Amino acid sequence: MRLASRRLATVLLALSPTMLAACAAPPPGARFGAQFGDAVRIALARQVARPDAAGNADPVAGIDGRSARAALERYQHSFAEPAPQPVTFMLGGSGGK
Repeated sequence: MRLASRRLATVLLALSPTMLAACAAPPPGARFGAQFGDAVRIALARQVARPDAAGNADPVAGIDGRSARAALERYQHSFAEPAPQPVTFMLGGSGGK
């Protein structure tokens, strides 16, 4: 009986790594394969309006330099001092005359 139990223990020890490997999850690359990351790459590609824009050597047509500078200065000065707000008091809430 001891010989049979030793053989059984030997067989179980030999098979246990194989059995444990069968229960293990496959590595991420094996599950996803070549499609891994395709959704992200497609979403990034769809956000590019003109993929050929990097090769365009033409200058941007638009506003001249003097007008652009004046517009930028007006924009920056708009944050320096906020426009004064009129003070209004409403008593009674009817707003009638």
